[in-house]
Amino acid sequence: MARTKQATPIRREVSDEYFSREMRPRKNANGVASPAGRDPEPERKGPATESKEAGAMELAIAVGGIYASFLTWGYLQEKLTTTPYGPADAPEVFQFPVFLNTIQSAFAATTGLLYLVLSTPKNKPIPAVIPSASILLPLALVAVTSSLASPFGYASLSHIDYITFLLAKSCKLLPVMFLHITLFRRRYPLYKYLVVAAVTAGVAVFTLHSGKRHGGASAVHEDRDASWGMLLLGINLLFDGLTNTTQDYIFRAFAPYTGPQMMVANNVMGTLVTGGYLVLSPWIARTALGSWLGADVVGTGGELDAALAFMARYPSVWKDVLGFAAFGAVGQVFIFYTLATFSSVLLVTVTVTRKMFTMILSVVAFGHHLSGMQWLGVGLVFGGIGAEAAIARREKAAKEAAKKNK
Repeated sequence: MARTKQATPIRREVSDEYFSREMRPRKNANGVASPAGRDPEPERKGPATESKEAGAMELAIAVGGIYASFLTWGYLQEKLTTTPYGPADAPEVFQFPVFLNTIQSAFAATTGLLYLVLSTPKNKPIPAVIPSASILLPLALVAVTSSLASPFGYASLSHIDYITFLLAKSCKLLPVMFLHITLFRRRYPLYKYLVVAAVTAGVAVFTLHSGKRHGGASAVHEDRDASWGMLLLGINLLFDGLTNTTQDYIFRAFAPYTGPQMMVANNVMGTLVTGGYLVLSPWIARTALGSWLGADVVGTGGELDAALAFMARYPSVWKDVLGFAAFGAVGQVFIFYTLATFSSVLLVTVTVTRKMFTMILSVVAFGHHLSGMQWLGVGLVFGGIGAEAAIARREKAAKEAAKKNK
């Protein structure tokens, strides 16, 4: 498997794609800038060289690996965050997002390091995860924003159902466009605004026609507030957008920084951030800041003690937590493999269809019942995303044809 220029963030709600076309002066890994106005192949989202000999077997491995990993990951995510554990008369829900993030980022850092080593061609040095001091600040920003995003996302699941959560998270275009328009004053073609409108309308229609759930997590969260849940999810998406935008900058400003390098760096630093919080949480919970952040909800012992106590009461949770972390990490390696072997266009197609299958799996496995209007909302979301992917594919084909004719 070859090295790539792309990465997919973990998850933390395993944003699982870093896609943008922000044009910036580039630096090499040592921090030296490229000449002004020079953008070495800015439209390429895949690796520097794409294999032309990849056949049906490689395609089956790439697509099957992404589907198997992330469908299982999505199933375990919903099970962990919405399914009650314990007796029916005293159910408990796993509500320890920072602990879950720490386990996941530790797995992903280890898996990413293995992938970085194994994907490095023989007789070539393994690329440094931190190639220069100037990359530390943007990497630290990625670690902080991705660590902050997940608690808001998981908190929103106390107020909205998982399918609403999945629909809203299905289009990374929304937060990325918002940040690029407000921070970078960038303009987008009309069809992208129409895609955003379709996705927003779809999520709104789905949410407004969501009925009350019976049993399950709703038995634990009787004070559900959909508006509050959508606000929390909006904050999560904003942090996701900032994470993706910063990663975008890193790939363009510090080329040839690769996906495996980003996977290791992001998750090592993320583990340090969330692990540090877990260690300090008993003291944070006793402060006014801890009360404002809700850190005292899990008790004065902090989130780490509360999570370990929960898992001691219900040992089966360990299997779900470790499976969630392992499948998320392996899934990202398959994404890198897909980018290294095929094109990013294939990855976009697989990503969109994977999310659709995740939603269907959620409906079947957890007994969700969707009304006709909710299916309309689903159609608007995936119709908009699918249209955006099709237009992007056509634009890329036109540009490639134009290059050949020169």
